[in-house]
Amino acid sequence: MNDYDRIARVIRYLDEHHTAQPDLAMLADYVGLSPFHFHRLFSSWAGITPKDFLQCLTLSHAKTLLVQGNSVLDVAMRSGLSGPGRLHDLCVNLEAASPGEVKSGGAGWTISAGFADTPFGRCLVGESPRGICHLTFVDSEDGAAEWIMLQAHWPQARLHRDDTRAVQLTARIFERSTETHSQPPLRALVRGTAFQVQVWRALLQVQPGTLISYGHLATALGKPSAARAVGTAVAQNPLAYLVPCHRVIRETGVVGDYHWGPVRKRAILAWESAPNFTVSQ
Repeated sequence: MNDYDRIARVIRYLDEHHTAQPDLAMLADYVGLSPFHFHRLFSSWAGITPKDFLQCLTLSHAKTLLVQGNSVLDVAMRSGLSGPGRLHDLCVNLEAASPGEVKSGGAGWTISAGFADTPFGRCLVGESPRGICHLTFVDSEDGAAEWIMLQAHWPQARLHRDDTRAVQLTARIFERSTETHSQPPLRALVRGTAFQVQVWRALLQVQPGTLISYGHLATALGKPSAARAVGTAVAQNPLAYLVPCHRVIRETGVVGDYHWGPVRKRAILAWESAPNFTVSQ
């Protein structure tokens, strides 16, 4: 069992038993660790204690952010207001594949693809000559199903396995830093309709630590009656985490579903909402 598996197991447990307010000893015992080692592991992963993390997971937290924010969320969409999460905001230059590129299926391209660990489990990331074109969390035992999915998405491209490059990319994608960086934006390439690409680009404006509803996202796009269509486009996002569809919630404040699992979505939201600090060694 890796670190994320332990964290995910604790989150599932907290979802079912949060009203009992389980203490550190109970949570540590549930994942087979001593309280000391569990506290150290959890704090290193999340940046906050298990007790504080529990507060981030509650629906009241999501509802509070939503209610506080009809204005806050609007400001976040318009001016990139930073939330209480990590201060280093990921910058992504998102480009749409041309009709010719879509039709060719990547013919003539070599896509470098590999597996790497993230704070939320293993992932498969693919990089085309025009940027990152695939990012998915891996839930199968050997990653074969996710590799086949990548191949189906770009059927004419040559896939080159490069785990070293995958580790480099994910290190930057999931960087958790308060420092200002001068690195150029990450380049990403997506296949989708004009409307889907418009939705995915709008998602990039929702900063870490903030949430937005499908309705507010549709309004921000100038299409207030298109909440259902926006939801469909969000669900078809091809770049896990990089295009932050995990920051979209229902109008009621309920966190809702996620292509890569509701537990992972809750973990990502809480991780992004946690204040950054270095855990003492």
